[in-house]
Amino acid sequence: MSSIVIEADDYALAINPEIGGSFSAFRWRGYDIMRSAVGDGVLDSSCFPLVPFSNRIAGSRFEFGGRTVQLSPNHPTAPQEPVLHGFGWTSHWDVVEKSDRHAIIGLEYREGPWPWQFRARAGYALDASGLHASLSLRNLADAPMPAGLGFHPYFPRTSQTVYRGLHHGEWQVDEACLPLGLKRHSQSRDWWGGQPVDTRIVDTVYAGREGHLDIIWPERQLIARISPGDDLDCTVIYVPQGEDYFCVEPVSHATDAINRMPDEGGMRTLAPGEEWTVSMSIAVRGIS
Repeated sequence: MSSIVIEADDYALAINPEIGGSFSAFRWRGYDIMRSAVGDGVLDSSCFPLVPFSNRIAGSRFEFGGRTVQLSPNHPTAPQEPVLHGFGWTSHWDVVEKSDRHAIIGLEYREGPWPWQFRARAGYALDASGLHASLSLRNLADAPMPAGLGFHPYFPRTSQTVYRGLHHGEWQVDEACLPLGLKRHSQSRDWWGGQPVDTRIVDTVYAGREGHLDIIWPERQLIARISPGDDLDCTVIYVPQGEDYFCVEPVSHATDAINRMPDEGGMRTLAPGEEWTVSMSIAVRGIS
C-alpha cells in the first residue's frame, strides 16, 4: 500500500501504515519539518509511534506480575542492541479512518513476542495551527500489562540548528545508553544552554519536562514548536555522530523504566480493558 496523505492550510503529512505506522514526510509551506524518508525501512522514516514502550530494555529482560519475560532483540540492522521502541514500529498498521485533513491508523496486536495482547490507535489531524497527534493503547489481555508510549520524530540537522526544552533532570547513561542515574535540578533548565545541537553527541532521556520543546533553524528562519501532552513528560534526545538528523522524542518514561517499576522511570500499568491516550502537537512559524 502506498502512503496516505492529509493536507490542511500550510501543512502536509504522508503516512505509511504498513511501515510501522510511520511518516514519510511532514512539511510546512514545502519545507521539510521532519526529515523526508530516506529509504523504505521504518528507521529511514520521518517519525514512528512508540508502543507499548519506548527505548531500550536492559538485556531484553524484565520481571512483571510475578513472571520473568525474556524478549529478543528487534533492531533490524543492529542485532547487538537489546529490544527497543516496542513493537508498533515493527508491525503493519491498518487505516481505520481517512479524510482530507485527518487519518486514524490502528494495530491489533494479538500474537507476538510481547506477552500481552493490545490495541493501538494513532490519530493525526492537520489544521491552520499545525499537526495534532494522539496515540492510544488498550490492554486486551486478561492480566495487567506494563505500558509506555511516545513519538519518535527525526528532524533535519545543520551546524546552526538549535534545540530548546526545559527539564528538571538528565539521565546519565553508560556506553550502551542504559541509565546509571538521574542528575536532578530543583529548577528546570535548558540543558543545551542555547548552543547548537551539534555541540553534543548524546542518546539519553531528559525528565520532568516543563512547557514546550522548540527546534530552531536560523538559516531557514523557521521554528517548530512541539507541545507534548502532560503524560509525555520525558524527552529522548538522540544526536548521532556524523548524521544530518537528530531526534526529539516526547515519551512517557525513561529508558529501561520497566526494570525500575513502580518507584522510578514513569512506566504505567494498564488493567485488563484499560485504555490510555497521549498526545502531541507541532506548530511551525517563520522567525521574524
